[in-house]
Amino acid sequence: MDDFSLIFTHSPLFIIYYPLFMMTLTIYNSLTRSKEPFIPIEADKVLMYCCGITVYDYCHLGHARTCLIWDVVRRYLEWLGYAVAYVQNFTDIDDKILNRARAEGTSMEAVADRFIEAYFEDMERLYVRQADAYPRATHTLDGIKRLVYELEQKGFAYEADGDVYYAVSSFPEYGKLSGRKLEDMQVGASGRLEEEEAARKKAPFDFALWKSSKPGEPAWHSPWGAGRPGWHIECSAMVREKLGETIDIHVGGSDLIFPHHENEIAQSEAATGKPLANYWLHNGMVKVEGEKMSKSLGNFITIRELLDKFHPMAVRLFILQAHYRKPVDFTDEALMAATNGWHTLEEGLLFGYNYGEKLGWNLSDFRSENLRDSLREEKFKTAVDDDFNFPAGLSILFEIAKDLRKEGNILLHQGKTETDLGELEKQWHTLIRLANVLGFVIEITEEVKEEESLSDEEIEALIVQRTAARKTKNFQESDRLRDELQAQGITIIDQAGGVTIWHR
Repeated sequence: MDDFSLIFTHSPLFIIYYPLFMMTLTIYNSLTRSKEPFIPIEADKVLMYCCGITVYDYCHLGHARTCLIWDVVRRYLEWLGYAVAYVQNFTDIDDKILNRARAEGTSMEAVADRFIEAYFEDMERLYVRQADAYPRATHTLDGIKRLVYELEQKGFAYEADGDVYYAVSSFPEYGKLSGRKLEDMQVGASGRLEEEEAARKKAPFDFALWKSSKPGEPAWHSPWGAGRPGWHIECSAMVREKLGETIDIHVGGSDLIFPHHENEIAQSEAATGKPLANYWLHNGMVKVEGEKMSKSLGNFITIRELLDKFHPMAVRLFILQAHYRKPVDFTDEALMAATNGWHTLEEGLLFGYNYGEKLGWNLSDFRSENLRDSLREEKFKTAVDDDFNFPAGLSILFEIAKDLRKEGNILLHQGKTETDLGELEKQWHTLIRLANVLGFVIEITEEVKEEESLSDEEIEALIVQRTAARKTKNFQESDRLRDELQAQGITIIDQAGGVTIWHR
């Protein structure tokens, strides 16, 4: 468990949370097909594993949704007060990686390294936090071989001409995650197998734990001869090595329920006699303009292509507006609507930075108990505690953002507001905190360098000049002065009675 301790020691601390009552969170468990109260193995810690990507190409929209959803689940658990050890793997041994390496005249390792680097670039643009650990299959070979050996010794696996297969019929609970039955899988299974492989298997639904080497492919020494691991055994070994024999939450896309997660359960639980994970969570699939995304349909969109068209916070908002278990359809119209929604949230988040200094606010004390809208925080928590209902939680953020936008317009045009400034400050601080839970960030930039900006006296002088020009009906000069002020980031508002107010 040394890796486990190391993960907690080095977990990021920038997420701001308050210790909240932890026993109200309920989540939909794919294993039991029902909502259950979340009770972790240890009271204040959560062990969480996400099946990551196979690194043979750039990440696409499906990866964007999966990685972003579980990023926010992790953030929310931390906000509740849990210390979360979050592990996400890379599959860097796979036929697709080998095929790409052959096509490019390079190595499997070179292809994997290139697309792992691209993965981190894409996740940084999406503002997805890094996991606490990223194990790779090639770095877990000793653990993989040890697990295969244990399964063989216990009678759950058998060797055949250098291959090792898992004997599915030896695990009575096989199918408990997916709901599939062996008799259903038997029908037609042999027709999908290569004739040579089918001859080596005892049953058509048995799956490979270890594959004997083929000419020109990377291989590693093992008790069964040179070869490489099967896909499913990799995650079982990586979970065990990084987090232990039983974890709290195992997550991934719903397309992994069968066969990948079903096989993980069979492997791990046969070896240890313990549950692999107490809660299994799966996010829904992605479509593009109503169609399943595929290269053959010409609608295959990478994350970097998406972010070249849309703001990352708009993408985050679009993904969080749908419940994580439901399918989602990426369309330009939907993402444009999400962009407009992000502008609303952004206005609310910028409220304190635009007006707070003049109102005498503390712009940095986000931990203060005195600057909390407790009622709205509790409403947010109640909403999201229902199986990570982020769409319902978002509605609370929009309530606050719209209220602040309204107050901003009043302050801008009237120079004051009748609303209690202390309550406004609480609302803004609360919006900042809750937005942080969902991973929304704003970039505060100075559009005009301080040494180049106008002083208050210079602004007042230009406004006096503009007022004089308007009185003499010199509208060309009046417009020029207005444009000069706007270029310096100054908004001017003409009010009744010839009064002009301004705002940076």
